[in-house]
Amino acid sequence: MAVSLSKGQKVDLTKTNPGLTKVVVGVGWDVNKYDGGHDFDLDSSVFLLGDNGKVTSDSDFVFYNNANGGNGSVVHTGDNRTGAGDGDDEQVKVDLANVPANVQRITFTITIHDGEARNQNFGQVSNSYVRIMSEDSGEELIRYDLGEDFSIETAIVVGELYRHNAEWKFSAIGSGYQGGLAALAKDFGLQIG
Repeated sequence: MAVSLSKGQKVDLTKTNPGLTKVVVGVGWDVNKYDGGHDFDLDSSVFLLGDNGKVTSDSDFVFYNNANGGNGSVVHTGDNRTGAGDGDDEQVKVDLANVPANVQRITFTITIHDGEARNQNFGQVSNSYVRIMSEDSGEELIRYDLGEDFSIETAIVVGELYRHNAEWKFSAIGSGYQGGLAALAKDFGLQIG
């Protein structure tokens, strides 16, 4: 039975699941019917952050065009351009035992590709969630349904795995950003065009 979280809640991952080292983080969403003339393309991205809350290099930004990070411990499985269908729209595999020691937090985000240019935002998206499963058993361990409290934002930090006393925990964040991926990346120490 998965632990269901609300915004701001934190939960132990490895302490309550002894022996767990490989997880799959799935994100999903549905696009509401709207008449904007453009397709919606939502993307999940992962930032591997040090103690200072910043990436240490460009390779610490993991997404569909840079699918491996953390010396191969974090792997993005690919881009879903429509969000159609049931289940996870995008997934990231994390080998917790092999995440480099300098990475303290693994932050998961969802952004709307060209959201500003297309006049799209998370007010037009529903049923967004993030969940963590055991890669070995497929069992869902943690789930966070983001709810519908976004309107003008084009990027969301959905949650993060973080180290605490040699264990991994998960925090349900649910913070919205304007400025899309570029604004998010800048906050995490990256410059992208």
